[in-house]
Amino acid sequence: MWRNWAGNQAMSPAQVVHPRGTEEVSAAVKEAAAAGRRVKAIGSGHSFTAIGLTDGVLLQLDRHSGLLSADPDTGLVTVAAGTPLHALNATLAEHGLGLTNMGDIDVQTVSGAISTGTHGTGRASGSIAHQVAGLEIVLADGSVVTCSRTERPDLFEVARNGLGALGVVTAVTFQTEKQFALTADERPMPLDDVLDGFEELVADNEHFEFYWFPHTRLALTKRNNRATELKPLSRARSFVDDELLSNGLFAATCRLGALMPRVIPGINKVAARALSARTYTDVAPHVFTSPRRVRFCEMEYAIPRSELPAVFRELTALPERIGEHISFPVECRVAPADDIALSTASGRDSAYIAVHVFRGTRFDRYFDAVESLMGSVAGRPHWGKLHNLDAAVLRERYPRFDDFLAVRREVDPEGVFRNAYLDRVLGPV
Repeated sequence: MWRNWAGNQAMSPAQVVHPRGTEEVSAAVKEAAAAGRRVKAIGSGHSFTAIGLTDGVLLQLDRHSGLLSADPDTGLVTVAAGTPLHALNATLAEHGLGLTNMGDIDVQTVSGAISTGTHGTGRASGSIAHQVAGLEIVLADGSVVTCSRTERPDLFEVARNGLGALGVVTAVTFQTEKQFALTADERPMPLDDVLDGFEELVADNEHFEFYWFPHTRLALTKRNNRATELKPLSRARSFVDDELLSNGLFAATCRLGALMPRVIPGINKVAARALSARTYTDVAPHVFTSPRRVRFCEMEYAIPRSELPAVFRELTALPERIGEHISFPVECRVAPADDIALSTASGRDSAYIAVHVFRGTRFDRYFDAVESLMGSVAGRPHWGKLHNLDAAVLRERYPRFDDFLAVRREVDPEGVFRNAYLDRVLGPV
């Protein structure tokens, strides 16, 4: 029995294979296709949806990882698909390189991160997939192909956010840049001030995001901008802030809230009032990412960025309106428009609203209400996070939806890589 990180998805595949390279991936796909079995590759299990589940052959890519090539002059770095993001960051640092942008969790594999559209926040820098310069993919017939903007561009345009529907990504080439540092400025602000000045806050900072504490009118803002002189947090301050408070104490309050939901609003008010400002400068991966030890389930939607203030104001009224007590902060981030067919930022500047609940907590009423609100502005769900939309709705929200399906029909006409989730969000092959 395999379970994901959040514990809300499970599967018992007919066969589990741990390939050690592209040739073994190809052989496994050929064998499965010949036997009439479906194939799915899985990474670290950090998706909340059933995107990676199968009753056929499961390819676990944990033994197919590591650096394949690096060119510090061009910044092009190729790694095996099962490489975790934290290992990629360490490898890039050894070569004096770094990713332009990242999300706040670094345990995902590179193939899982790009396939589901993992992103951070950035005024002008997009998702991890937007930093991909080339891919190596094993197709349904076992053939190994490469693609980029100049080689098989039709495949490349869709495969960067391929959902695992087009083949098994076996290697990823990133366009990196010279290693850089970021100054993190974190401070509490009244939520109304954040929403009133949202566009200015985004425009004035390379990376801006905020967290709102439900049942309060306060938010924690985060501004990350490039810097030259390192001034990291002390080990003691880092431990107290990021381990003791953000993980240890927060886990305790979540468990208390799960037992006695009525105390959650009071806890959130105390937590919001206790927020303090801090500023530090460190290498980019140490600023972009944070330890996340409290497990949860999550829904996230991308909406047109101009709609964020109005939509978020409506969101703040949801918990009381539906009679739910929500312990987890709501996260808001931004991304520029990109050219990837099924990227949540495809063709439009986007704002992301992510809602969470403590693992094991009922979330259907809360998530359904959020999903309805996001649908009012043509919101697009994160492919690795919980949602209820199907192909008919998603086709209306993605102008290039049928472009993706055309490539899928070409490279996987028999549906070797399909599963129930892909049947729902893309339709049958």
